[in-house]
Amino acid sequence: METELDLRGLYCPIPVLRTREGIEKVKVGDLLKVMADDPAAEEDLKRWAKRAGQEVVDVKKEGEDVIVTIRRIK
Repeated sequence: METELDLRGLYCPIPVLRTREGIEKVKVGDLLKVMADDPAAEEDLKRWAKRAGQEVVDVKKEGEDVIVTIRRIK
């Protein structure tokens, strides 16, 4: 199952904080698709996922937006 989290218009550190809250609401094995337009979001979210033990399964850029898909591992 995939849940979307639209964080466009929010800037550091809010995307990481909301992603942390969002990953706790999905089941282990499910995906959280995070959409953000903060220029730092891609690197911030990838670093957070690694520290939190979650898996980044996809990163896409669409114009100014970045879409980071994270699988909940634990």
